[in-house]
Amino acid sequence: MADALAVPGGSSGLPSSGGAAAPGCNPLSRKLNKILETRLDNDKYMKSRKMEMLEALKALSTFFAENSLRTRRNLRGDIERRSLAINEEFVRIFKQVKEELESINEDVQAMSNCCQDMTNRLKAAKEQTQDLIVKTTKLQAENQILEMKAQVADAFIAKFQLTPEEMNLLRGTREGPITEDFFKALGRVKQIHNDVKILLRTNQQRAGLEIMEQMALLQETSYERLYRWAQSECRTLTQESCDISPVLTQAMEALQDRPVLYKYTLDEFGTARRSSVVRGFIDALTRGGPGGTPRPIEMHSHDPLRYVGDMLAWLHQATASEKEHLEALLKLVTAQGVEENIQEVVGHITEGVCRPLKVRIEQVIVAEPGAVLLYKISNLLKFYHHTISGIVGNSAATLLTTIEEMHLLSKKIFFNSLSLHASKLMDKVELPPPDLGPSSALNQTLLLLREVLASHDSSVVPLDARQADFVQVLSCVLDPLLQTCTMSASNLGTADMATFMVNSLYMMKTTLALFEFTDKRLEMLQFQVEAHLDTLINEQASYVLTRAGLSHIYNSVQQYKPEQGPLSNLPTLDSVSLKAAMVQFDRYLSAPDNLLMPQLNFLLSATVKEQIIKQSTELVCRAYSELYAAVMNPANEYKEPETILHRSPHQVQALLS
Repeated sequence: MADALAVPGGSSGLPSSGGAAAPGCNPLSRKLNKILETRLDNDKYMKSRKMEMLEALKALSTFFAENSLRTRRNLRGDIERRSLAINEEFVRIFKQVKEELESINEDVQAMSNCCQDMTNRLKAAKEQTQDLIVKTTKLQAENQILEMKAQVADAFIAKFQLTPEEMNLLRGTREGPITEDFFKALGRVKQIHNDVKILLRTNQQRAGLEIMEQMALLQETSYERLYRWAQSECRTLTQESCDISPVLTQAMEALQDRPVLYKYTLDEFGTARRSSVVRGFIDALTRGGPGGTPRPIEMHSHDPLRYVGDMLAWLHQATASEKEHLEALLKLVTAQGVEENIQEVVGHITEGVCRPLKVRIEQVIVAEPGAVLLYKISNLLKFYHHTISGIVGNSAATLLTTIEEMHLLSKKIFFNSLSLHASKLMDKVELPPPDLGPSSALNQTLLLLREVLASHDSSVVPLDARQADFVQVLSCVLDPLLQTCTMSASNLGTADMATFMVNSLYMMKTTLALFEFTDKRLEMLQFQVEAHLDTLINEQASYVLTRAGLSHIYNSVQQYKPEQGPLSNLPTLDSVSLKAAMVQFDRYLSAPDNLLMPQLNFLLSATVKEQIIKQSTELVCRAYSELYAAVMNPANEYKEPETILHRSPHQVQALLS
């Protein structure tokens, strides 16, 4: 660009006359015009060149203010002077930079010399202190080992030794209180005692044995202190409302590792609660509840059933409460046999009330308040024996044994009472009343049986026990009662005896039908009733045939044998006799209700009466059918048999039905 622009300034490029050259002949103008006319839009490279050109022109425009010949001639010199000034400025600046760099170089050289000197001195010092460095390194390694040993020792002490606070908790005074922190420390001792077994498998057996011995001794001391405290706490639990503290529960959990101390503590608890229960039972008998409510149980001694029931109910509630107290005391104990321990201690607690209970119940039973009351008391005792056994669970418990003894005693006296009643029936057999109904002794005995069975049905004794008692009661009452009825009716006629027995058996069945477990007895009684019903049915049929004039004729037909000749030739079976008998039979057919035995009107059951009439009528129809068949048989040589027996068996049956 400088060369291109320098052309106009040359002496050979312009006319020397100094006149203005024509625009078209000026080389600068031509070049400018050529540049301006060049199309640069389509070429990126040319675009960049154009930009550079514009920048150059813009910089060039600052060299002169006006476009004159003089300025154009001096343009090259101006540019060279400007370039020279710029180069001089560069030289001046770079001279300063060179001086600074030389100063830096001198500093760096000085630093290098200093470092070299220091290196030489350090090398000399290292050679002089080599032994010291070795010793220092060795001491550092030993220090690290000692620090590691210190950490191991601290960890060992933390794992296998107790803190002073824990030692103070475990070795506190005998009378000092036990807190939850005590059990944490005791658990720590147990943990150490178990963990120290690991040391016995290593080369630290001596330390392990010493620690184990120390922990064992500390454990025994702690358990002894805990046992003394728990024993003291249990001795204070003599109030009616027993409040088991959580700390005492934790103490029992801890003492399970020492079965002997655990057992002694339970015994101490049982002894304290036993005295409380005995005192409470005596107070309930004689003083009643707080403020007189409820009233003392002894106030109801005139009512045997309520008296015994109140005592047993109080004992049942007390037994359940004591079991709850023991469950609260041992709820954290996980050793086997906890349930057995609870049952054993509850049995020991309730043993103290057995004697006063037994004395009072024996007084009630021996007074013989009556068979019904004795039976109710027996069922009550059986029920509470079953209920309390669900709480105590141990059939060998003294309370259960006492209740069972009282149950057997009441049951024995009850059956003795029934046997005495039965023996009185057998000793003094009453004659049947004129109406052949049940005797007064039978009614009284059935009333007694009804009351006994009613109390049996209302009892809450288990089903199998109730069924066994039921069978025994029925055997004790019904068997002698049936025997008495049989003896009472032994001097009566056949019909009277059957009627009396049917009425008596009917009353027994009516009584038993109201209760459960009587199916077998009802079936046996039904068999006996059916036997006596057969007698009455035969008697009624015989009564009708006799009154209707067919009895002798029917007997003759029954006893007839073919070798006797035709039936019509027999004296009592000729046509005239048969016609006379049929006249009486026709009267019966016209009013069959008039031919009833008087004994049938004494029957208590209308159903039984209808059954006897129906089946006896069937026997009469059967007898008439046999007679009709014999008369209509040509072999018997009756003349015009239709005139003798003018009604067929079907007609007779239709009339009697």
